[in-house]
Amino acid sequence: MNIFGRTDTGRVRPNNQDAFVCGQLSDTVRFAVVCDGMGGANGGNVASALAVRVISGRLVEGFRPGMEDSSLLNLLEATMAAANIEIYDAAQNDAALQGMGTTAVVAVADDAHAVITHAGDSRAYLYTGGVLQQLTRDDSIVQEMVDKGQLTEEEARSHPRKNFITKALGVTDDIQAGYLIQPLRKGDGLLLCTDGLTNMLGAQDIQEILTDNQPDYVPDKLIAAANRNGGGDNITVVYLTNNGQEA
Repeated sequence: MNIFGRTDTGRVRPNNQDAFVCGQLSDTVRFAVVCDGMGGANGGNVASALAVRVISGRLVEGFRPGMEDSSLLNLLEATMAAANIEIYDAAQNDAALQGMGTTAVVAVADDAHAVITHAGDSRAYLYTGGVLQQLTRDDSIVQEMVDKGQLTEEEARSHPRKNFITKALGVTDDIQAGYLIQPLRKGDGLLLCTDGLTNMLGAQDIQEILTDNQPDYVPDKLIAAANRNGGGDNITVVYLTNNGQEA
């Protein structure tokens, strides 16, 4: 697996409340964490930074080569819970940070598959055979409206409540994150991103950029396109590519 990542403030926000980290857990296993903080300038920065630090630290500490998927899922669940309570406690202990939280999308991947956990509206996509597929479901008000047939996907991108999420790390003392296991084939790509990308670019736009560019150019190209479309939020993109064996 190869990983390429970048974050950008965008063209509207005064500071960047996104945070991300990429790393290596073994010779064949890589991980990435992407977070989008909320709760004011200070709170959002603190929440996303805490989540990245705690999640990456717990993964590095707890991972063992050859772990079964069930054990890895347990590790990810414990990792998200640890990040959640640390952010929650920090907010309870500092009035200036009360109400802060952060989205999170986390992937642990090797040549055969990826294990993914998420909370909020930061997303994971699979790019396979030239086609982009959304893997995660947004924890958001507008996603619930889409599910009920009240909005189309295109309408949801510009809806005034598009930033209202229903789940985030640190908002309550407990978190029920989503989890999935995604098989990977040689040549597949795994895209993790914040809503600063997906609010500015549709799935077709993202797919075309993935198709037309080498993997190491993807984060820069996606961020540039989002900024051309207004750059209304911080933008973070991590792209993992599978250069291993065929499944």
